[in-house]
Amino acid sequence: MQTPSPVQPKAQTPPVANPVGKFRWVICGLLFFATTVNYLDRQVISYLKEFFCTPEAQGGFGWTNTDYSNLTSAFTAFYAGTTVLAGWLIDRIGTKLGLALSIAIWSVFGILNAFVGRMVMMHIFVRSLFGIGEAGNFPASIKTVAEWFPKRERALATGIFNSGSNFGAMIAALLVPWCMIHFGDQLGWKMAFIITGAAGFPIVLLWVWLYDTPGKQKRLSKPEYDYIHSDEEAATTVTGNGDQGKTSWGKLLGYRQTWAFFFGKFLTDGIWWFYLFWLPDYLKKQFAMTRQEVMLPTFIVYGIAIIGSVYGGSIPMTLMKRGMPVYKARMTAMLIIAALPLTVLSTQYFGNVDQFGKMASVLAVAVICVGAAAHQAWSANLFTTVSDMFPKKAVGSVTGIGAMAGGFGGVIVQKLAGGLTDKFSAHPQTAYFIMFLVCAFSYLTAWGVMKTLVPRHKPITDL
Repeated sequence: MQTPSPVQPKAQTPPVANPVGKFRWVICGLLFFATTVNYLDRQVISYLKEFFCTPEAQGGFGWTNTDYSNLTSAFTAFYAGTTVLAGWLIDRIGTKLGLALSIAIWSVFGILNAFVGRMVMMHIFVRSLFGIGEAGNFPASIKTVAEWFPKRERALATGIFNSGSNFGAMIAALLVPWCMIHFGDQLGWKMAFIITGAAGFPIVLLWVWLYDTPGKQKRLSKPEYDYIHSDEEAATTVTGNGDQGKTSWGKLLGYRQTWAFFFGKFLTDGIWWFYLFWLPDYLKKQFAMTRQEVMLPTFIVYGIAIIGSVYGGSIPMTLMKRGMPVYKARMTAMLIIAALPLTVLSTQYFGNVDQFGKMASVLAVAVICVGAAAHQAWSANLFTTVSDMFPKKAVGSVTGIGAMAGGFGGVIVQKLAGGLTDKFSAHPQTAYFIMFLVCAFSYLTAWGVMKTLVPRHKPITDL
């Protein structure tokens, strides 16, 4: 008779690690859609330039290139001037109310742009009020990222939501020309403003329904909350008011870190404004493209820029995982990125139709794709330097100061583009060659200024 084998005790199952959760990426998705609509509405005007600048005898508004640059400059100036106020306000009322108000305001005035007729000054007036609304998007979004993500993920999260600027531009590249073709010029320009303006209201509803600060968010798990606040200094920056706090502009302007961000934005933001507002005009004048032919290349440029935005945000993460300190990783990534726009120096060489024939437009657009992608990669990292160095309660205000600087830089670029295209109206290739020179060297210049102002990482701890 066999002796029964002793019963072996069951192996203990190791405890399953509590998953962190991913609700913070839902918040990032909301920011992506808000930024998409922000740039969809903003980009409408660039595809209407041809119609606005068509002589009145041919059915257009009879504007000059300078009239158009005055319109885009006025929008940019009001956007810039209001952004610093928007950042200050959002630091006080919080991101939930701040972003909702911003979207509602720009949506209303985006629609009203359809009812102002052909007078340049009326368009400038309404577009300036539209710029006031749009000014709140980035201060609120950057502050939200600082509240919802640990430092190691902030550049990636910023890159993802910032890619909405490209996605919005891609939609505009297809939607606005379609409106002009489908509805005809006289009704199409109005429908373009109405349709894009109305797109903001569903985003407001989603934002109000789903968003709250981490401390108040019922959908957020405790492990994810702890992960969000895992940075060493997090405990000192979270207040009972969530994302609200008081900061002094005077005190912020006393820090070299503020001025580093200021000049980083001032010297580079205008390049993206140039790509947004003048790329369709460049393609039409350089390659004699029609309204329909412009749709695909602009769609491709803004689509490729999405890759730059997301991948550019991941570069410092890779460097940090290899042991590089946060600030060094950020600045190393930005130096690599700043060198890439040098490729746009070759745009007019490859855009020579006599030399490259039908391939000229393909080659020129490919070079511009590199420049646009590099800008978005730069922007994702530049925004994140604010939350790297400042406490969360000051992020909205500092972002607003930098965005104001970027807007004023954009005004200069818009006026330069308008003046050059009028001066060299018989030879627009010369005007755009000068503009691409500016685009090529702006980023390395900005990086040098930033590194000079803040050679080493020095977070602000006395606000």
